[in-house]
Amino acid sequence: MAKYDHYVDGEWVAGEGEDFESHNPATGETLGTFPRATQSEVETAIEAANDAAEAWRDHSHVDRAEYLWEIYHELRDRHEELGEIVSMECGKEIGEGKADVTEAWHMVEWAAGDARHPRGDVVPSEIASKDAYMRRKPRGVVGCITPWNFPVAIPFWHMAVSLVEGNTVVWKPAEQTPWCGQVIAEMFDDAGIPDGVFNMIQGFGDAGADIVDGDVDTVLFTGSAEVGHEIARQVAADPAKNASCEMGGKNAVVVTEEADLDVAVHSAVMSSFKTTGQRCVSSERLVVHADVYDEFKRRFVDLAESVAVGDPLDPETFMGPVVDADQVEKFHRYNDLAREEGAAVLVDRADLAAEEIPDGHADGHWVGPFVYEIDYEPDLRCLNEEVFGPHVALVEYDGGIDRALEIHNDVEYGLAGAIVSEDYRQINRYRDRAEVGLAYGNLPCIGAEVQLPFGGVKKSGNGAPSARGVIEAVTERTAWTLNNSSEIELAQGLSADITTEE
Repeated sequence: MAKYDHYVDGEWVAGEGEDFESHNPATGETLGTFPRATQSEVETAIEAANDAAEAWRDHSHVDRAEYLWEIYHELRDRHEELGEIVSMECGKEIGEGKADVTEAWHMVEWAAGDARHPRGDVVPSEIASKDAYMRRKPRGVVGCITPWNFPVAIPFWHMAVSLVEGNTVVWKPAEQTPWCGQVIAEMFDDAGIPDGVFNMIQGFGDAGADIVDGDVDTVLFTGSAEVGHEIARQVAADPAKNASCEMGGKNAVVVTEEADLDVAVHSAVMSSFKTTGQRCVSSERLVVHADVYDEFKRRFVDLAESVAVGDPLDPETFMGPVVDADQVEKFHRYNDLAREEGAAVLVDRADLAAEEIPDGHADGHWVGPFVYEIDYEPDLRCLNEEVFGPHVALVEYDGGIDRALEIHNDVEYGLAGAIVSEDYRQINRYRDRAEVGLAYGNLPCIGAEVQLPFGGVKKSGNGAPSARGVIEAVTERTAWTLNNSSEIELAQGLSADITTEE
């Protein structure tokens, strides 16, 4: 069993504190041993990033991007290998494991390619002899804290843009997926990135908190609402820092009376069960019009009863395990809560039958779909709190699209949502009134292409720590005005005359 190190200031550094292990959630197998960072190790990594910041910002955008092009090619060359590592470490079925790596190289491609795009904005001045324009400069050191469910893609959402824009990085991967973090750090090392520009420390939430508390200029976070809100509160207390946090949701798919039910059922299954419901955009609520409710329910339940749960390395698998024992416990707790709140259970595969668990995988964290119907009431916890698993409520509504939107929006979260309808008026009403940062029409509620900002509203976050959204978080804007005349003329009719005493 391999033992790994932190990567700080261009060196592999053995940990000072305790070690922890990464486990395969499908088998229980130990995948590697990793150092749990101490506060002093986090401080050393942040110091290295600060020391490297000035020299790194002196490179051009294009020079900085050249390092990422090296990583882009390595991600593509190691697609199969790294896709399997993703599936082995976080439990996603192999198609999703490979797609995680594909999304990573797409993000690197976008960020590195953006280095040659125009920068800033020319703004018309009311004074003919003046030029007015906007410039951006890097904030300095960016602390990146990333989740386990997209252990390759999301780190590059954060880091690729940050680095191209001239920032240095201190990154903590999720403690559930440190092996993926190790491979990414190896790629940066292989690319020859200058010492201190990229730093990786392994560890748990205390290491993430040390990054937030440390001498960093920006924090990028993707993960749970509980942790993200605490980060936002901490950063708000320091005017010199900022944070961009993307958190979870209690997402919904609205199926109207004008829906194509083939599209609706397909979209709902993908939205609710892909990644075993462990996407921040996964749908845990299906809001379905009364006119099509019975037919939709019949078809959705049939698929939920038969969706393939199994070995994530088997290409025939649709759902792998959940990530760990804590997630199993949470899933069952919310299933019990739904029953207590009056749900009628339609599918209960929460405890998989022994014959459904692949041979040699008895120690994995196995669950199956749990589907129920319940009358809408605004205070039901099962309709308001994120489960992060294949826990799905069917809610029937009657009336127009505004009634569906009332139910859809009546949660504290606002990350993602979808509408299925053949009536463009209903789609446009949803577009204008749905309280979400990511929206889909006649599609699953399942993700976004890398060139689109990925973030939510309300309790789901502030900012969008990906693509163009990251640029806002990791750079500062300066509004420049340059006088091209030997005379000074001011805007708004303000006099430039100087009055002196005689």
